[in-house]
Amino acid sequence: MPDPGALARYASNPAATRGRRFAEPAAPTRNEFQRDRDRIVHSAAFRRLVYKTQVFLNHEGDLFRTRLTHSLEVAQLARSIARPLGLHEDLVEAIALAHDLGHTPFGHAGQDALHDCMAAHGGFEHNLQSLRVVDFLELRYPQFDGLNLTFETREGILKHCSPANARHLEQAEPGGVAQRFLTGGKPGLEAQLANLADEIAYNAHDIDDGVRSGLLTLEQLDAVPLFARHHQSVLRDFPALTGRRVLHETIRRMLSEQVYDVIDTTRAALRELQPNSAGDVRRAPPLVRFSAATRAQSDELKRFLFRELYRHPQVVGNTSRGRQVVRELFAAYLAAPGEMRAEFAERPDRERAVADYIAGMTDRFAAREHERLTGRSLWP
Repeated sequence: MPDPGALARYASNPAATRGRRFAEPAAPTRNEFQRDRDRIVHSAAFRRLVYKTQVFLNHEGDLFRTRLTHSLEVAQLARSIARPLGLHEDLVEAIALAHDLGHTPFGHAGQDALHDCMAAHGGFEHNLQSLRVVDFLELRYPQFDGLNLTFETREGILKHCSPANARHLEQAEPGGVAQRFLTGGKPGLEAQLANLADEIAYNAHDIDDGVRSGLLTLEQLDAVPLFARHHQSVLRDFPALTGRRVLHETIRRMLSEQVYDVIDTTRAALRELQPNSAGDVRRAPPLVRFSAATRAQSDELKRFLFRELYRHPQVVGNTSRGRQVVRELFAAYLAAPGEMRAEFAERPDRERAVADYIAGMTDRFAAREHERLTGRSLWP
């Protein structure tokens, strides 16, 4: 295995990138994946993530995760795993920071509502929307729309795609980022890692936010083996410890165990396959993964969070209001496109323009626009 920090032969190499949609000269002091990361950080879509829901709406508390803080936590975890595996840290960070750029306001409820609104017009997929953001919707450069990111970063952003949308993308970009959804190929290891780090991050911080909100208790969580094992070890090691430090130390140990599990399991898979290039990785089964035991425990935790937190009446009540806001905004802009900004109002593909406009909104801007256009406020 590579020395920590050394780039492995199977990693994505910025010197061998498949390039950008529009050719640009190389930067004098940064590699191509660093440039991608920096463009993402400076984008308007990235800044808007600070006011987009993860689980709890912004007005419910100042310390709950948002899409922005979630993305930062994903990036931290992904880089921690990338280095000992010899993967490219800048690339995995760029993918992690960009993976939710296309998420709607009001979390998955907003996404589901927008998908329903767009059912007759190609639907709405937030991973595909993230790609649209970096390919078309960011308007920063004189030579092209979007951020003109490398193939490898764009490949990681598009972690899911329906067959219909993949065919549409493949027609527009033959052999591009959607081809693997039609041929059964896999993305590079950095993309695989960012996807798994996303899961590790949201499971952990949703526990933290759930307990902070009062909707989850430690007693409930002790029914989940992945949490209970570390909770009991904290109490054994620090019998006098009380308050939030118990929860923080439990989550820290959970994260560490999962990180080391991914590193060990992925190393074993790489030793068995012996890939010599990033191309070999794309032709192989997924290589960045949990062990079977940790995968089962992570899935059990996800089921618990879905049942006890995401479907909690308080969470559902707020997200239902968010769903209503999105539906009514869609109808209002469709009827009066002049209420949108000019670059959206003047587009001929009206339904997709409305979806793009709404998807880019923060929670609070969407709520204000809804009140302006309907005369009603759905939140006290």
